[in-house]
Amino acid sequence: MLIKTLFLPMCLSFMAFAHAEAQTTTSTTPADYALTPGDIVHIQVYQNPDLTTDTRISDSGRVSFPLLGGVQIGGLTVSQAEALIAQQLSDGHFVVKPQVIVLLEEVRGNQIAVLGQVNKPGRFPLETSTMRLSDVLALAGGISEKGADTVVVTGLRNGKAFRAEIDITGLYNGGDAKTDATLVGGDAVFVNRAPVFYIYGEVQHPGSYRLDREMMLMQAIAAGGGATPRGTLRGIQVHRRTANGKMAVIEPKMDELLQPNDVVYVRESFF
Repeated sequence: MLIKTLFLPMCLSFMAFAHAEAQTTTSTTPADYALTPGDIVHIQVYQNPDLTTDTRISDSGRVSFPLLGGVQIGGLTVSQAEALIAQQLSDGHFVVKPQVIVLLEEVRGNQIAVLGQVNKPGRFPLETSTMRLSDVLALAGGISEKGADTVVVTGLRNGKAFRAEIDITGLYNGGDAKTDATLVGGDAVFVNRAPVFYIYGEVQHPGSYRLDREMMLMQAIAAGGGATPRGTLRGIQVHRRTANGKMAVIEPKMDELLQPNDVVYVRESFF
């Protein structure tokens, strides 16, 4: 009776510890994360330390496990993988009422590459099956100051090449939430440089500047600090490359919109 009294609390304590360890290890990995080839997992069976295994999920989605050989866990969630291994151990009469814990130690398969003008470019784990573009951009620290408003997502969908251009600014300014694309493992997210214009001549701060949406000539001059005392706002010239690749010189009105790579020239006043 004393043995049972001592054993039961010890058993419950060990189970609680193992469960807590699993929660701590996988706290950053949501329950619906699907195990993917390349992921590294730690598998243990309660009261069977000889079955403890650290292994990598193969390209075919299988892991090698003592007594069972190959077990297909690719595509399963962690809890589903635990149930499958426990069922096979029970069906094979290897362990009576097995309690299996699968810990995801390293995510290597379900990853997304974020490139270009973000604050922290790199590869990030696809933590859930419903992870969206905005979630991944947040992991990458957001779009940098030099980044464009449009993001390009490439990858595979149903075995075919996939490419989408998504207007991030429009998404949060009353756009359709459905454009916040759901990503899958292997996708690449690319943020290009924002378009720029150039201004020189008699302006306070000549140089290159970000071309905001629907930016007018008068706004471009303001971005350059305005005309110098010697400058004039009359006859401002814009050098613009046309569709055939040739450079054209125009004298637009102050409320006309600029185009990417326009070169604005503010002339000197002679009066």
